[in-house]
Amino acid sequence: MVLGFSIALIVFSLLLMLLVLMHKGKGGGLSDMFGGGMQSSVGGSSVAERNLDRITVVVGLLWFAVIIVLGLLMKANA
Repeated sequence: MVLGFSIALIVFSLLLMLLVLMHKGKGGGLSDMFGGGMQSSVGGSSVAERNLDRITVVVGLLWFAVIIVLGLLMKANA
């Protein structure tokens, strides 16, 4: 059980790093990667950026939950 959650933690950690690196920085981001480097005058972020934000939050919450469960499992085994 601990091995499974440890593997899940590694997978979620790598996925979270990838998602954070894909976010828009000061000069670019996901929209520039796919050729959408034009700035919108509407002032809102693109649909891709909003979806990336949502996915990052969900993966971050799952990562946090796996850490909590793993900690509880290790405490129970000790």
